[in-house]
Amino acid sequence: MAIADGSDNLYNVHIVARPNKHSYHHGDLREALLKAAEKIIRQEGLDALTLRAAARAADVSHAAPAHHFKDLSGLLTELAIVGFKRLRGYMERAAREPAYKPWFVARGYVLFAIENPELFLLMFRSQILDSKNPTLQRERIETFSHLSQASDIKLENLTLEQLGAMTAGWSIAHGFAMLYIDGPIKRILKHAPPNTELFDLLQAAYATLAHSVLRNPQSS
Repeated sequence: MAIADGSDNLYNVHIVARPNKHSYHHGDLREALLKAAEKIIRQEGLDALTLRAAARAADVSHAAPAHHFKDLSGLLTELAIVGFKRLRGYMERAAREPAYKPWFVARGYVLFAIENPELFLLMFRSQILDSKNPTLQRERIETFSHLSQASDIKLENLTLEQLGAMTAGWSIAHGFAMLYIDGPIKRILKHAPPNTELFDLLQAAYATLAHSVLRNPQSS
């Protein structure tokens, strides 16, 4: 942009550079776009997220996301992977608690959903994610592996009864999280005994698995 300096010399003009978009190193751009994408879905909802919206929020050119994500599904898939890794962190911290009990892992699962509801919902919307992405597949398996601790079951040589108990455990954790996000769990708590907290109800739900076949696959 040319700006005259107000002197009589018509040729005494300064060249002022227009402000550029934010510049990032290659790896930093990817992280910036993922952070921008998560901020958008947290504040405006998943429907508001587009590649252009992410670029705008990260203050980069509209073409910048193409360097890392071939399309919106690619961006959503990478964001879901971020979510699964963060979820695993919640469950791992729960498993390290001094007074640890198996259901604490499920509590970590639900706590993640409570604190990251939009990201949690995205992680399980398979129709908009790249299900063939190997990292996403691996993270899903790791999540199932960690959550199996809530039923106090090892993944090796499972019987059908043990697999059923694990499925029931995941159903409780995931269903509880969804009921919280959608609202019904708050209405259920109105019918609970006085001073009942949210995670007291989750613990009670897991107590229903106490008589399942967990450690003795031969019993019937």
